Amino acid sequence: MNKLSAFTRGAGVLTLVCAPAFAAREEHTFEVSVDIPTLGFYVIPSETDWIHREQQLPWNPVTGTLGALRKNFDVKHDTSAIEARLEGEPYLSNGRDDQNIRLQVSFAGIPLSHEPQPRQVVTAEQAMAGGRFPLEILPIRPADGYGPGDYYGNVHVMFSAAAPSGT
Repeated sequence: MNKLSAFTRGAGVLTLVCAPAFAAREEHTFEVSVDIPTLGFYVIPSETDWIHREQQLPWNPVTGTLGALRKNFDVKHDTSAIEARLEGEPYLSNGRDDQNIRLQVSFAGIPLSHEPQPRQVVTAEQAMAGGRFPLEILPIRPADGYGPGDYYGNVHVMFSAAAPSGT
């Protein structure tokens, strides 16, 4: 009996010693990054968690309307104004050209186009002081309404420093 009791106690101690080897374990790996802009010129989203993710425009089934996307950017340029243009015509597509939804894009209240000549969106005085300005993407309702389907598109805005004006 004593041998059995000693064996049982020994097995219990061994189990307690080995228990950490069989404990549950979780590991998490995640990416960390930072983009530190040049202090002399930057146009960066004030909320950085959205820019690299697909943005969904809100659909209202009751009114049959499609909502806008509005986001703010922090800007600064220490020598001249800031200009912007679109790289291509912005639209959403479901694969049928006749149902494309055109998008009106504006920055700081200035409508942008994909023409080669950029438009001034922030004056030199505003740019030198630095500030926060809105980007707005508005869907343009097609003449015969929105067709059903899954729509996707890209908006590519290019910001540049305006050439300094000569005095």
